[in-house]
Amino acid sequence: MSPVPITYFSDVLCIWAYVAEARVAEMTNVFGHDVAIRHRFVSVFGDARTKIDAAWRDRGGAEGYNRHVLAIAKRFPHVKVNPRVWIDPQPASSASPHLFLAALQEIARKAAPEAAPAAQAAFESTLWAFRRGFFESGLDISQWDVQRDLARPYGVDTDAVAALIADGTAFAHLSSDYQDADKGRIEGSPTFVLNEGRQKLYGNLGFRILEANVREIMREPTGDQASWC
Repeated sequence: MSPVPITYFSDVLCIWAYVAEARVAEMTNVFGHDVAIRHRFVSVFGDARTKIDAAWRDRGGAEGYNRHVLAIAKRFPHVKVNPRVWIDPQPASSASPHLFLAALQEIARKAAPEAAPAAQAAFESTLWAFRRGFFESGLDISQWDVQRDLARPYGVDTDAVAALIADGTAFAHLSSDYQDADKGRIEGSPTFVLNEGRQKLYGNLGFRILEANVREIMREPTGDQASWC
């Protein structure tokens, strides 16, 4: 049987996606090569400062949002969050780290078969490093220098990343993600899409819910059970 494809939309600055990263890892641990997780990006914090100012203006602004994020983090002991998150620093946009990561995905896509697993591992490690860099270490991951420093320990060729950004390739890749998220009516981050788009699992979902949906697709791999007429 072919692996069950799972498209995973997230925003790198989303606290819920940071929390959900452990569930993504557990999917791979439990199902191994029986699932194929494709990371894609949705723009939730594309204009982060304006978004927070507009949504939290009457609730304490950035300080109010900081308290909100810290309260969420307390519910999940597997994540650590810097006490100054969203105050110092306050990244301008998630589009910048998404663009860097889109370039890494292009590198993995174009890699020779023998190099592809390492390139994919570098992407996944860098994605997690970006999330941790912001939420745990308090780094402004919208800054190129920060992105470069976080990626280098995983063998990332940052000159190759810069070249794909400079020639527009990374922009095209990221634009496709954002457009497909819009067309697919992705509500936010994180969202898991399964069964050729028939199932969209959005928000703070427990691992057992994800597992049950994947096992059901494995039980009926054709997806015919979704059509009653």
